[in-house]
Amino acid sequence: MRTTVTLDPDVEKLLRRAVRERGASFKEVLNNALRDGLLGKTHPATKVPKAFRQPTFDMGVPLVDLTKANALADELEDQAIVAKMRRARCE
Repeated sequence: MRTTVTLDPDVEKLLRRAVRERGASFKEVLNNALRDGLLGKTHPATKVPKAFRQPTFDMGVPLVDLTKANALADELEDQAIVAKMRRARCE
């Protein structure tokens, strides 16, 4: 089937590089790339990254009531702002 396709510049560069490296025709490289992509095949040089897994740790029983964590954070922030203002006034 003959059709017209508009390629992004980066895709064109990749295809042209593959044509040079493999010594195959543009049509053959494009068809193989599309076939592999549509069938879910990956290039041997393309490794699928391992899924990220965040390590977690048991921190024990909370030392403060976490139901009011936002209120505690606000209070600590207010104290820090007041301390900063006092330092600025003394200078």
